[in-house]
Amino acid sequence: MSASFSAAITGVGIISPAGIGCGENWKTVVAGKPTAAVDASLDGCPCMISCRVPPFDPADLGIRNPWQWDRFSQFAFIAVMEALADAGLKARDWNDASRVGVVIGTGAGGTETFEEQYRNLARHGSEGVSPLSLPMALLNMAAGQVAIEIGARGPCFTPVTACASGATAIGLAREMIRNGQVDIVVAGGAEAPITPFYVSAFARMKALSPNPDPATASRPFDESRNGFVIGEGAAILVMEAASHAKARGARIRGFVSGYGASADAHHVTSPHPQGEGARLSMDSAIKSANLAPSDIGYVNAHGTSTQANDFIESSVICGLLGENVPVSSTKGVTGHLLGAAGAAEAAFTLFSLEAGMLPPTAGLTEQDARVAAKVLAGRAVGMEALHAISNSFGFGGQNASLVISKAGAV
Repeated sequence: MSASFSAAITGVGIISPAGIGCGENWKTVVAGKPTAAVDASLDGCPCMISCRVPPFDPADLGIRNPWQWDRFSQFAFIAVMEALADAGLKARDWNDASRVGVVIGTGAGGTETFEEQYRNLARHGSEGVSPLSLPMALLNMAAGQVAIEIGARGPCFTPVTACASGATAIGLAREMIRNGQVDIVVAGGAEAPITPFYVSAFARMKALSPNPDPATASRPFDESRNGFVIGEGAAILVMEAASHAKARGARIRGFVSGYGASADAHHVTSPHPQGEGARLSMDSAIKSANLAPSDIGYVNAHGTSTQANDFIESSVICGLLGENVPVSSTKGVTGHLLGAAGAAEAAFTLFSLEAGMLPPTAGLTEQDARVAAKVLAGRAVGMEALHAISNSFGFGGQNASLVISKAGAV
C-alpha cells in the first residue's frame, strides 16, 4: 500500500470516562474496566446511569476563562493540546497557519448551555438569557474555539453525522490531506450530552439500558444487552501528509489509510436490517486503503449494546471479513460518547496496533448466539495486526468506517 493513500497520525489526545490523557485511557480500556456509575445530576430522569469524565479543573488544563466555554468545547481543547504535544507541535507556532486545518465533529454540541439558558428564559424571560449562549453552544464552536486558541487559519468546520461524527471528521481530514489542501489537520470529535433533556429523550426511545447496575449496564454483543450507557468526552488525532511529517522529523504513530461513508436510506434510528449501509462503508474504507478484506486483522466495532446494532454489525463483519477476525467494542468501558465515539475508538484502534494488544469487550459474559463474530471478552489478547477497521454508525442511517494502519505497514 502506498503512503499516498494515507494520512500520517503524529499525535493523539483523549479525555473520556476512561481517564484524562491517552495513558489513563488505554490502561482502563485494556483492563476492560467499566466506568458507568449512578449520576446524581440525572435525578428524576428515566435513566440515572452515565459514564462521566473524571473531575478536572479547566483552568489547570490551560483553558482561559472557562466560564465562556461549553463543556464539549472544553473537552475538545484539552484533547487538542495533548495531541499537539504528542506530535511535537506548539499552538500558534506554525510555518504557515493557512495550511493547518481543524475538523471536529459533534452530534449535539453545547447541550448543557442550551438547557441552562432555556431554563433561564423560562424563569426570567429574555433578560435572563446570556449573550454568550450561542457562541458557547453552537455545534461548530468547539472547532471554532480550538482554531482561535491554536492560531489555525486553514479550513475549519464541524461535520454532524450523529454518532458517526468523530469518525467522519477524521475521514474528511484524511481527504483534505490527500487532496493537498493542508499540511496538518487537528481532527476528531467532542461531546458533552449528559443532561436531563438528552438522557430523557434517549430513554424515552428505549435506547438506554434500564439496568440499575452500572457495572453491567453496557454489555455489547451480550445475550442480555438492552441499550447503551451515555458517555462524554473528546478525542483528537493530529494528521499530516507523510512527507510533511518526515520533513520535520516527526514520529509517525500510524496511518489513517482508508475511509468509507454511506447512508442506510432506511430509517431515522433503526439500522438497515441487512446492514447494507454498514457493509458499504466498510467495503469502501478497505478499497480506499487499496487493501483486501483479508488484510484486516482487527475490528473495533460500533458495538453499542443495543439488540439490533450489535447483531446486524456482527453479520456484516462476518460476511465481509469472515468469522475469525477478532472484534471488540470499547463502549463496554466508556459508554457511548455519541459524536466523539468514532474519534476515541479510532485512537483505541491505533493503540491496539501499536501495542499488539486487542482490548476486551467489557460487560460481555454470554455472547448472543446469533452473533457469529469472534468477539473478545474477559481480558485483552496479545495479537499483532497491521491493519484494522473502526466502525461508527449514527441516527439518520449515517455510517463511517476508518482503516487504521500500523506505522510499519505503509
